[in-house]
Parts: sequence; C-alpha cells; structure tokens
Amino acid sequence: MPKSLHKILNDRFGDLEATALDEPALIGMAARGSCRAFTDQSVPRDLLEVLCATALSAPTKSDLQQRDIIELRALEKRRHLAWLMSGQSWIAEAPTILIFCGNNRRQRLWHEWRDVPFANDHFDAAFNAIADAAIALGAFVTAAEAVGLGCCPISAVRNEAQTVSDMLCLPDHVFPFAGLAVGYPVCAPEISMRLPLRVTCHVDTYQEAGLRDAGDGYDAARHARQPYSKQRFVEAFGETSQYTWTDDKTRQYSRPERADFGQFMRAKGFDLS
Repeated sequence: MPKSLHKILNDRFGDLEATALDEPALIGMAARGSCRAFTDQSVPRDLLEVLCATALSAPTKSDLQQRDIIELRALEKRRHLAWLMSGQSWIAEAPTILIFCGNNRRQRLWHEWRDVPFANDHFDAAFNAIADAAIALGAFVTAAEAVGLGCCPISAVRNEAQTVSDMLCLPDHVFPFAGLAVGYPVCAPEISMRLPLRVTCHVDTYQEAGLRDAGDGYDAARHARQPYSKQRFVEAFGETSQYTWTDDKTRQYSRPERADFGQFMRAKGFDLS
C-alpha cells in the first residue's frame, strides 16, 4: 500500500489541488478496494459483533434505525446464494457473508401496537429504509477494513430479491439491500481509479461543464493503467481496440437489470407513489 495519502488520492483521482494535505488516519479509507479472495482464517465472532455494532452506530434517518444485518452462517445457504448469483463460487468461499436489509416493519409495528395511524405510507418510507441500510453497509466496510479485513458488497442479491427474501424469511416491509463478503484478504486490493473530482464535486449548484471531455480523459487514463480483460455483450456491440469504462457502463445498462424489483417492493407492502 502506498504510504502517502497524496499519492493514493492522485492514483485514484488524478491531480488534486490539495496537494500538501496528508492525513495518515485517512490512508486506509482512501486506499480501499473490493476483495474477492480471502484466506482460510475465519472472522472471530466477537469481532464480527463489534463490527455490526459499529456499523449500526452510523447515522440513521430520524433515529428510526431501519436496517438489519443477517449473517449467513450455514454453509448450504452461502452456497445457495453463490448459485443464485450466477455461480460466483467466491461468494461461497468467503469466510463470512452478511445480508444488509432495509426494515420499515418495526416502525409500522410500533404504530400498530400503540393504535397510532401510520401516515407516511408512500415512497419515502421505502427510501428511508434503503438509505439506512446503505449507510450501515458503508460504515461496516470502513470499520472492517480499518481492522485488516477485506470486503466486497454484493448488489446482485437484488437480482433474486424474492428468492433471497424467502431464504431469509423476511416479512412484509423488510427487504434485502445488499450482501457483503467479509474475510482476511489474500493480498492488498487494487486502487480503482475514480472520475475526477471536478465531475462529481460541485459548489453551490450542480454543473456538467466539461463533463464529456473529462469523461474522455478518464477513459484514456483508466484504459492505460487498468484495462478491462473482458468486453461485455460482444455479440451485440462487437469488440473495440480501446474498451473503456464508459463503454463498459453503457453496455451494462443497455440491458434491463432488476426490472422486477419495484414489483417485489410493492409485494412487500410498499406504496411507491
């Protein structure tokens, strides 16, 4: 791992204006990357509990605490999840698999038990629970990597949301947001390049001036340093000699993904209007 925060961030984003700032406490967070190869060492139960507690200490909308973490401890469930995720065997081989869930059910139960109307049965109810689960997931990853673990979020659990929900016995208004593989990494993760800050950080108003040129520059730099080993949907788009990040992302979203997830959420009892 590079020792300088300045070097890490410039490897990640390109040249930054804040070149003199160096905060050692941020090095681990800035240098993080997804991990899909783990050693055989298991994550101690007490450490896992502390990490869950740390994650659930993260901000939550109005202190509603609308998120849950489910550990898949049974090997057959981890294997079943890997099979559902198009046979991604590394999922079953990860020492720990967690499923982060959004939970609007508890809030509704408080209303039912106190005979108080639930007056917010609209899209924001689902949105708040989604945000709570996302915040907890991010906090868990940060905490886990700070103590030497590697992590990889698994958004593909939403590809099979109903099946995963059934496997976890999730009731109405509780839904899978993302999985997370956790363990001790075989090696340090690669630092993936990110879009330059001038594209994603704004002052006072959102703006897109120079976006296309910045995207082209990012594509060229990332292709030079981190080229893709495989191109998506060659049968539809053919092969290109310089397959870039924007090529990959536009091809990825040229085909429907999770088009039934809204239907799943409605079946869970959410009014998404």
